[in-house]
Amino acid sequence: MEKKRLFLAGLEIRPTDVVTLGGLIFLTLLAVAFNERLNRPAVVIGTNLLFIALYVGTLAVLRRLRPKGLRFLLRTGSVQLTFLQIYLSSNNLQLVFFSWQDDRVLAWEQAIFGFQPLVAIQKLYSLPLTEWMFFVYVVYVVIYPVLGAIIFFKRGEEANEDYLFHLGLINLVCGLGFILFPVASPMHWEKARALLTAPLTSGPFGFLAEWIRAHIHTAGGSIPSPHCAVATVMWFMSRKYTRRGFFLLAPVMISLYISTVYGRFHYISDMVVGIAAALLVLLAAPALERAWDRRRTGPPGDAP
Repeated sequence: MEKKRLFLAGLEIRPTDVVTLGGLIFLTLLAVAFNERLNRPAVVIGTNLLFIALYVGTLAVLRRLRPKGLRFLLRTGSVQLTFLQIYLSSNNLQLVFFSWQDDRVLAWEQAIFGFQPLVAIQKLYSLPLTEWMFFVYVVYVVIYPVLGAIIFFKRGEEANEDYLFHLGLINLVCGLGFILFPVASPMHWEKARALLTAPLTSGPFGFLAEWIRAHIHTAGGSIPSPHCAVATVMWFMSRKYTRRGFFLLAPVMISLYISTVYGRFHYISDMVVGIAAALLVLLAAPALERAWDRRRTGPPGDAP
């Protein structure tokens, strides 16, 4: 069923835009309010404003764009790139309110398990397993748009909007989590890094994963684990719209959860909280969409 739509200044606004564009605007206002606590605040705020302008521009183009393939590329590309900017922006805001909480994470994991999972998992290290773990960690980036394309061309534009809305919601939840409970991550916290004594050797996928770690990852962005949170949402959406895809993705998604700890990207707490955050989003999203549909969004026939 086609969703109701809101038209604002001639632009069509959907739930995806509320959480994605609205989320980035909120983070920008937060950066303005606490600019004195940021490194290079002008760059942070300026980059956000550029992405906001580009996003609004794509909404204007989509109002008139008709070819199905181009609509998918522009819509999905602009939304998913904005997810990345939300991640980067929230990372810049992580220490606005609180300091790093890694010591607390290490302490409660020791108390719960009686050992450090980061240390115990090193006993499993082997070249084939490590390469598989890095493969599933990297292929997550490919699943993002590919699953969207499958949903769009198999089930239609509204189904893809549902997919993007769920992804936007979980990305925003993760971004807010980084700010409310900042965790540097095992490779960026000295006490955690000191525990990582076993060599982690791998092949081509390990090289790609380490490139991502070196050039995209910075300290933070850890809890909830975006990989685990987003992967859970994607896995659920694959079940909702493709069925077969859910079972095909099962070994990848389950391995991906483990890979975040195995590959030293996250603590096990990040993984657990990431999955829990995704489940909460999956439970809340239908109610939010129903609330949106109850709104009167314009006179009959206003939507194309």
